[in-house]
Amino acid sequence: MTSGERLVDSVTQEIIEGKLMATVDEMGIVMARTSMSPVIYEVLDFACGLLTADAELVAQMNGITLFTGTFGVQVKSLLEKFADDLMDGDILLTNDPYAGGTHACDFAIVKPLFVNGEILGYAINVAHYLDVGGSVPGSLAPDATSVFQEGLRLPGVKVVRSGVFADEILHIIGENVRLPEIALGDLNAQVAAVRVAAQRMMELCVKYGADIVQTAFANLLDESEKRSRGAIASLPDGRYEASDIIDGDGVTTASIPVKVVVTIMGDSITADFTGCPPAVPGPINCARGALQSAVKTIVKAMVGPQDPSNEGWFRPLTVIAPAGTIFTAEKPSPTGWYYEGSVHASELVWKALAPLMPSRFSAGSYSSLCVVYISGKDKSGQPFIHIEPQHGGWGASQHRDGASALIALTDGDTYNYSVEVIEARFPLRVKRYGFNIEGGTGAGRRRGGFGIVREYEVLGDHASAYGSFGRTATLPWGMDGGSHGTPNVLQVAPADQGVPRSHGRVAHIDLKAGDILRVVTGGGGGWGDARQREADLIENDLRNGFLSAFDAVSLYGYEGRKEQ
Repeated sequence: MTSGERLVDSVTQEIIEGKLMATVDEMGIVMARTSMSPVIYEVLDFACGLLTADAELVAQMNGITLFTGTFGVQVKSLLEKFADDLMDGDILLTNDPYAGGTHACDFAIVKPLFVNGEILGYAINVAHYLDVGGSVPGSLAPDATSVFQEGLRLPGVKVVRSGVFADEILHIIGENVRLPEIALGDLNAQVAAVRVAAQRMMELCVKYGADIVQTAFANLLDESEKRSRGAIASLPDGRYEASDIIDGDGVTTASIPVKVVVTIMGDSITADFTGCPPAVPGPINCARGALQSAVKTIVKAMVGPQDPSNEGWFRPLTVIAPAGTIFTAEKPSPTGWYYEGSVHASELVWKALAPLMPSRFSAGSYSSLCVVYISGKDKSGQPFIHIEPQHGGWGASQHRDGASALIALTDGDTYNYSVEVIEARFPLRVKRYGFNIEGGTGAGRRRGGFGIVREYEVLGDHASAYGSFGRTATLPWGMDGGSHGTPNVLQVAPADQGVPRSHGRVAHIDLKAGDILRVVTGGGGGWGDARQREADLIENDLRNGFLSAFDAVSLYGYEGRKEQ
């Protein structure tokens, strides 16, 4: 394998690529084992990566899908500020949504990797902090109308200088968040992760030399680009369109129409979001970095879903979008719930491409992460903040039923909390956790997957909650005659047996001991004519309790086995 005038033999190339993946995985292990936030060590709401000296991603651990495309932009934004002012041992921090990031809760820690006085590349760790200040515990007010309500922003600072923590930065963070011990503990974990990366890359360069390592980086990116272009070239040229509706922005419930045009021409692909509405008042906007990452997620699913991610896969991609839209928000538009907007960008591209690759792209899913924040004080009087993304139903594909209780498209390789951890850490009791059979799913020759029902009983007084659920009115779309899916909803059942209340995007819910907070996620869309579903599949759903006898008849026309 060659790059420029340097040669890297195939065995060495393979070893270096393996070392890159082992390094980002080790970064992830260090992060999970040393962090202090359950949302990091249980949910794994973080990601780690390695980039070249030109800020091109060469390796990333399995983690938050939406961070795939933000790493490079974030590092480049930092280099614009610090390119001539970096020393060995420096570590940078940014959480600026408008400079390649996502929202203020996601702290990016970046360490330049020096070898013999020159920068070999960069290590990055991005993690979600439980709280960064702002108007509400957890910092993500669903009705925020300005980024200044969403907590502390540090748009490019040196948190470590020549190997020594900058005390003034630590002091600023500690004084501006509600849980300073946890926040600073997570920061230490992030720094530990990028320092591990620096050590491993130094080992690699000692063994092979920095020039060989850099050449291997280039080879990896070039090979991924080649494979990506080949996959795109195998698809028919054309213009593919999709449209959708976002159900409110947290300030109003007005429907927000969005659309995309995807063009495939030869071995390149373009996603054009021209015509989408301006940034909305509420915090479901995303900035350009998150939009680009949302599109990259779908392109990766198309060209190489099982292969490690790097920037080479995305060289054939162009993303077009005017500035200042719901997908390219600019300061001071709020972006706290950016994933509720960016998932629609992902699904628009997914929906446009689904007819081209029906075995890989499914019908519509529950989409929304259906995140709920619960806060208050525990039995010892200490403040707590519980944040948890929820799983839901994915759409069916041409040959398979949809996946049930799977995390949303934006979140990738993340988890929810085990019941035991929730009940040990917070004044909450999980009363129910199971499939949302009552809500159903999209019927079709292949049916959608089922969402979930998760009930939290509040054990103390003076607690509160908030959340932002999408797909509460505009349901997951079916394909090829399949039925649409079912809605998401957040419900509160009062302890006094009063009438349950239902919510979508809600800024504040008062809770008292005995109240039940119920998260209900929807089922995915179906694929194909439900009347063509095979009898054995219908009977299997009947045996498992996934389908009632009435629905078997009304949805599928099932009349039972006929006697031979």
